[in-house]
Amino acid sequence: MKKEMSAFDVRSVVNEMRTLEGSHMDKIFHWGAGNVLFRINVQGQGKKELFFNDKRWLYMPEDKPDTPITPTSFATFLRKYIDNARIGKITQLGFDRIVIVEVLKSEAEYKLIFEMFGGGNVLLVLDGKIVNCLIHKTRRDRTVRPGEEYVTPSSRYDPTSSDLELFTDILKNSNTDLVRTLAMDANLGGQYAEEICERTGIKKNVKPSDLGHDDVENVYRTMNDIVAAALSSSEAIMYKNDNDVVEISPVDLKIFEKCEKETFNSMSSAIASMISSVKKEEDAVFVDPDIEKLQRRVSRQKETIEEYRNEADMLKAHADSLYSNYAKVNELLNVLSEQSKKLGWDKLREGAMKIPFVDTIEPSKNSVIIDIDDLEVTLDYTKGIDANASDIYQKGKDINEKAVRAMSALKDSEDELERRMKGFAKARTLAMTKAQPTKQFWFDRYKWFFASNNSLVIAGRDAQTNDQAVKKHLKEQDIYVHADIHGAPSVVVKNGSSADDITLKEACTFALAQSKAWVACIPDGTAFWVYPDQVSKTPQAGEFVPKGAFIIRGKRNYEYHLQMQLAIGEITYERTRKIMCGPVSAVEKMSQKYVIITPTKTKSNKKNELAKLFNVPEEEISKIVPPGEIEIASKIWPDDVARSSEQ
Repeated sequence: MKKEMSAFDVRSVVNEMRTLEGSHMDKIFHWGAGNVLFRINVQGQGKKELFFNDKRWLYMPEDKPDTPITPTSFATFLRKYIDNARIGKITQLGFDRIVIVEVLKSEAEYKLIFEMFGGGNVLLVLDGKIVNCLIHKTRRDRTVRPGEEYVTPSSRYDPTSSDLELFTDILKNSNTDLVRTLAMDANLGGQYAEEICERTGIKKNVKPSDLGHDDVENVYRTMNDIVAAALSSSEAIMYKNDNDVVEISPVDLKIFEKCEKETFNSMSSAIASMISSVKKEEDAVFVDPDIEKLQRRVSRQKETIEEYRNEADMLKAHADSLYSNYAKVNELLNVLSEQSKKLGWDKLREGAMKIPFVDTIEPSKNSVIIDIDDLEVTLDYTKGIDANASDIYQKGKDINEKAVRAMSALKDSEDELERRMKGFAKARTLAMTKAQPTKQFWFDRYKWFFASNNSLVIAGRDAQTNDQAVKKHLKEQDIYVHADIHGAPSVVVKNGSSADDITLKEACTFALAQSKAWVACIPDGTAFWVYPDQVSKTPQAGEFVPKGAFIIRGKRNYEYHLQMQLAIGEITYERTRKIMCGPVSAVEKMSQKYVIITPTKTKSNKKNELAKLFNVPEEEISKIVPPGEIEIASKIWPDDVARSSEQ
């Protein structure tokens, strides 16, 4: 399956998107891991959709995707800043997979930037600074966070505008083979690099520095032909292999000549078709067995009703045919009735089969099958024509009554199916919009935070994890921390022996806040730290150490008047998003958006509010916050970050 958009795909979609220039932003939706939909009012054409699907596919679908009812914090933020904004110029940055949309308000000129590389992202930028972004990232060469300067990746070779001299330099200076040089250094991607080799007849593994001048010109000319065809095409070709989409391209590619091809009138249509087929496969996995059972029942009931109706109609036709052929049928029945009293079964059968319209006679059942009006009608020859017709009409009536009862049963089944489907649709919508937990790491089994010096600090949740935190994770180079209150957790500062005073104070604050002192709403308190060799599980004679407790021997290093407050913020750890609860000084260093919390004795539902704020399940918030009730003292959010960066 095609995994991502190429620079050629992006250029094709940008050409389509230019029809949005001069229109106005209507609504913005965000759901799942990375689906962002922009609904746009286009004058004279109504509403159009711009869909950034799964942080990989940017296109304009003809059909409106299913959108959540409740907006996420990211959607709410974008609505606040660019709702009803006029769309200006839409461009592709060079020949990279970056699309820049000018979004113009009376008070500011924003840039809405879509990145289709490195996991994908959507950013709102003002005067070169990031106002907000879908995904926060920290890389060696760029930091993507609100308040930071927006730094584009290093510019790459642009095959749509570069001359032969620059192209020749790229080939001559390459240290790899031709196909890789074209794919990477010439920024063409693997498929188009292979296509150039196919069209020129030059082997893919040849060294570019070994190519003669004529070969270089041939490669350059072929590249220009492909680029020109791609940029001028308004269509897209989908290549499939066993129903698997291997590529979508604005030009016909020889390397896929053995694949099944399907042509679309736009790149957006092709992408939408591919994603729709994938969604159908995913939907097939997301099934309710009870609904499937009901659907099969409804299908069988419909088939049964159809059979009843057909049989009733046929019986009526049989009865009607008797009266339309009254004379000869009546004569036949009279003859067979009289002869059956005189002749044996064999003689009766022999005589009856000489009559042209008799098909079969069964003397043992007193029945005869006749062929009239192209119908095979079964009669009882001991009865008259009226009695036979009455029997047939009655059978039809009985079957019609069965059909009526079956219709009633069908309606009950359809009503039940409809109820189930509504519940199923609601469940799917909830699943689609439900906040997803962040990636879990080993330290998530404890309370944890990263200190200002990036040291990991862990604390036990209960007696068992208190024991584990010390026995498994307290090493010679670490520091042990404990609040000066009974029942506080054991806290381990990894690599704490080299920690500064700020980090040790943060760990002491954390130890105090995660203790019963939070439940008691004590405004401040005391904690201490010691070295690992001062921590023991071995009691003196006559002493007892309960599970989760430890004996501290020697000097304790105290921190006094620790404030009872923590912060919860969104951080990035190992390139993934995490929600961290820790001392304010640690959180504010690592997060651009966070809230400061304090203890309270008033019952509230702040954990649910925080879960919605950070778009994670409430269970994840419950695992990281202190025991007891929470009050949100203050909130530092993207609005505040953007405002402070503008000042």
